[in-house]
Amino acid sequence: MQTRREFGKIALAALPMGRVFGAINSRVKGVQLGAITYSFGQMPLDDIMKAYVDIGLGEMELMSNHLETAAGAPSGAPPGGGRGRGNAPGVARQEVRPAMTDAQIAEARQQPRAVEMRNWRLAASMDKFAEIRKKINAAGIDVAVLCFNMGEAITDEEIEYAFKMAKAVGAKAISTSTRMMVAKRVAPIAESHKMMIGFHGHDNVADPNETGSLESYAKALSYGKYNGINLDIGHFTSANFDAIAFIKEHHARITNLHLKDKNKDHGPNVVWGRGDTPIKAVLQLMEKEKYPFPANIELEYPIPEGSDRVAEVKKCFAFCKAALA
Repeated sequence: MQTRREFGKIALAALPMGRVFGAINSRVKGVQLGAITYSFGQMPLDDIMKAYVDIGLGEMELMSNHLETAAGAPSGAPPGGGRGRGNAPGVARQEVRPAMTDAQIAEARQQPRAVEMRNWRLAASMDKFAEIRKKINAAGIDVAVLCFNMGEAITDEEIEYAFKMAKAVGAKAISTSTRMMVAKRVAPIAESHKMMIGFHGHDNVADPNETGSLESYAKALSYGKYNGINLDIGHFTSANFDAIAFIKEHHARITNLHLKDKNKDHGPNVVWGRGDTPIKAVLQLMEKEKYPFPANIELEYPIPEGSDRVAEVKKCFAFCKAALA
């Protein structure tokens, strides 16, 4: 016979994150703080969940590569040759990239890795993603947003898959880095699922097909009422725009924020507090106006010697809490 204490220890060990007392509360002064799993690099999802618990983050923006790997996706580089975030390798920050032709899209879709991943996705059971959701929720973490980046060669079937996967893990919205022609294709699919998709902006204001200029944000929103904005206030500041004014104007269409510190004039990522990004002012605006969307830490500055990603995200979280104190 087990004593009550022994049973409690077993129950605690059964939860990989060691939580049996409910959800982690990382809401400060009404502002929902969290992080995108991109901040933790290539760490496995189980280790990322442990990091969230250690840091005290109860809201997750879950990158699809972390989720799909945990669900058994075939290993290898993502189709399209990259993560779909930021500028493509070898492309200057302000360079205009021509849209892919129909022939180039057809060729890209037939690349072995693209075929392998597409076949896996279209055969994947949503039950597996639902199981992962239960594991995340059992750790006290809520998946608010699924980040699914979309290259120009993505098929409509894979876009449908992304929305189904988002629902299976309990996400309320999708965030994505993509191009304008994809934003237009996504709009009716998002509407059919009644789920917002936030387009992530970078600081390339020269390319009209990138989400970077104010005109490009307006164009993405014009395609459909479920098209929204995943506003990265670091990139937005780097492009010399006013994040405070933009949030006030477009708050109803914002799915979530990405928090980072960058300098103006297309400057680099820097340790928080050393750049030009108004992180503190943005968080205080969210508190004042009671905006419901989450503000998610996105760690992109170089990790200082002797530190690691978990320690740096913890510092960023402390910065947020101090800003709202």
